[in-house]
Amino acid sequence: MSESIQIKNKGAVRYITLNRPEAFNSFDRVMGRAFQEELDKAASDDSVRCIVITGEGRAFCAGQDLKEVTAPDAPNFKIIVDETYNASIRRICAMRKPIVAAVNGVAAGAGANIALACDLTIATDSASFIQAFSKIGLIPDSGGTWWLPRLVGMQRAKALAFFGEKLCARDAVDMGLIYKSVNDEQFHTEIETISTKLASMPTFAIGLTKAAFHKGMNSNLDEQLDRELDYQFRAADSDDYSEGVASFLEKRTPKFTGK
Repeated sequence: MSESIQIKNKGAVRYITLNRPEAFNSFDRVMGRAFQEELDKAASDDSVRCIVITGEGRAFCAGQDLKEVTAPDAPNFKIIVDETYNASIRRICAMRKPIVAAVNGVAAGAGANIALACDLTIATDSASFIQAFSKIGLIPDSGGTWWLPRLVGMQRAKALAFFGEKLCARDAVDMGLIYKSVNDEQFHTEIETISTKLASMPTFAIGLTKAAFHKGMNSNLDEQLDRELDYQFRAADSDDYSEGVASFLEKRTPKFTGK
């Protein structure tokens, strides 16, 4: 495993930490491949019920390491975007487990959009989000043009992308861009509390819910009703459903397994 990605388990929660603090956790291709490998491992490991993505040091992620793309032997820019970012976003969105982005500092460019692709984005009060692409003559990638208008509306999405201005975490909450901002001193405790709670829940159904929400953003009502019918019967066939019903009737706390 590359040293640019650090892994830690706390119970059923896996922490994936971007670990290039000297470069504000910006991605190069080595880090991108390591990140995707760890997402794949988390997806296939039944002991992992929730994933937390965070950054080491003062930043969450500053996007692409520009030193890589400007080097004399730099790979084709299209290859970098597709292999490093598109492949990562697809994994995050396809994961049938809840993923929390724990934004501990600035999230800029692709780093901001990786955070937005996660299921719950929680930031420190001192964190910020920047669609920095226009500052160097680029467009938002890593799903930015897809997420932003759906989260905050077209006018705000365009303003965030056009101007590339810093958005503080509390303003991001107010406009519906992220789930929650937390006092810096309480941040790690809050992340642990929320991720542990998610890991104890019926994650089989949560994975289906996540998939239904994502597919529903491009479906009409009839298509979505049919999808809900399909997914609901899958959920009803799960061990989690049997446990949920039994615990309700027996008036006890359920013990879900994610199966």
